[in-house]
Amino acid sequence: MTGLALAGAAPLAAALPATAQQLKGGTLRVGVLSELANFDPQQLSTVNFHVMKNLYDSLIEYTPDGKPLPSLATEWTIAPDKKSVSVKLRDGVTFHSGTPFKSDAVLATLQKGSDPKRGKHVFSTMAIVKDWSAPDERTVVINFKAPAPERQILDLLQFLIPIDPKGIDTVETVPAGTGPYTLVNRAVGQSLTLKANPKYWREKQPIVQDLVFTVFSEDAAASAALESGAIDIVYNGGSRSAVRLKGAGYQVFSGPGKLVQVFRINSTRGPFRNKSFRQAFNYLVDRESMLRVGYAGMGQVVALPWAPASPAFDAAYTKTYAYDLEKAKKLLAASGLSPAEMKNWKLLVYGSEEAAVALSQIMQGTLAKVGIPIELTVLQGAEYVTAQLAGDFDATFGAIGNVQKFPSRVSTNTIYRTVQNPVLKDPHPHPAYVEAIAKVDAAAGGDAEVKAAYDNLNRVLVDEAFAVPTNSYDVGLIVASEKIGGITLDMDNLFVARTIGFK
Repeated sequence: MTGLALAGAAPLAAALPATAQQLKGGTLRVGVLSELANFDPQQLSTVNFHVMKNLYDSLIEYTPDGKPLPSLATEWTIAPDKKSVSVKLRDGVTFHSGTPFKSDAVLATLQKGSDPKRGKHVFSTMAIVKDWSAPDERTVVINFKAPAPERQILDLLQFLIPIDPKGIDTVETVPAGTGPYTLVNRAVGQSLTLKANPKYWREKQPIVQDLVFTVFSEDAAASAALESGAIDIVYNGGSRSAVRLKGAGYQVFSGPGKLVQVFRINSTRGPFRNKSFRQAFNYLVDRESMLRVGYAGMGQVVALPWAPASPAFDAAYTKTYAYDLEKAKKLLAASGLSPAEMKNWKLLVYGSEEAAVALSQIMQGTLAKVGIPIELTVLQGAEYVTAQLAGDFDATFGAIGNVQKFPSRVSTNTIYRTVQNPVLKDPHPHPAYVEAIAKVDAAAGGDAEVKAAYDNLNRVLVDEAFAVPTNSYDVGLIVASEKIGGITLDMDNLFVARTIGFK
């Protein structure tokens, strides 16, 4: 939106479930399938999705259908030339430490996000930003290097989650937000306990006073805990379990923020340095089987890293790069690699995720059909997450997000980063991809220019083939007992506890 956003919290309240005011408080017990990486809101990893919206607030929020709404920013004005945005900040908000929320917090958050060593997933999004300033304690102005597309500017504001300046250096271990809950206790690998923020700025929120997350090593164990009454909700469990539990009478909520599963390739290692070898994987992924076995058919096969709602989505690629062993064999032969070289790598597997194990086994079986026997290296929980985020693998399956929004935000995901890529390192080994992302970022003109930039990016992605998408799927699935009400769906499928209560 160019011009002013609606001020105040009324639009946000209107988006909440109508029954929210009748719900009761208490202790909400939530089962999750992974240990969080840390409390840094700029670490936008799936394993952190259950805490992000509960410890922090962003400048703006999106409705499930993508409409921007005020949050810590009450209004914003995009300049006519699209080279800057002026943001007005909400008054009367405090961080958990008691520090008043003012413009200095946004400036400190921008500074952190722009730092390649500290900015994590936000660093790539900051690539369009030239500089920033604070005319007063309730106003922030962000200037861009060139005219930026309106949606990209809004996504930046949504991505900016203000951090308390006093806690910015220790935010990985101690949360420093304004969110509806504060940290009580964390038992690593076991549980996380939060309590309601008594000074939270949203009226009559949160509803439940205590929020307890229990970490389960297996989806089946979390489902059993829900069925026994030991927990009230399973968040981000598997699709197959959700289908079964829905049939048993449990509530299942699927949000709009699809993820895309991607076969991530470390093109700096072994046979993956060879482009023809990598390109063969465009045809080696049995997408239909992976969707059916891994996700109970809940999703859609894709050959590009976009969910169907993305403006860059192109269904033609799914047909062009369908599973085809003969085409794959021709590319393998064109690579010039020996059979020994082709099998000189291992597939890293996230053992804590049922779907990832299934996909890896399907891939292993397919490769055996073309004469490439490979080994699987299975790691659990935090051990796998650490290896994946550090790029310590030859290849692995890993989901990516932000794929239904502005296309170049795909570069916030580790495998797709254009700079400070933890897998591919610097300088980036695929300059054509870096250039294609830059063209999308610069496409602030008419529809024809934008479409041409998207089409070019898609061509480059399948040609460079350092990441091969398989299917979209539901992330952040919420399976809840019948006594739970007030579920709010989030654009990114983050877990929003502040509106939840007991019927």
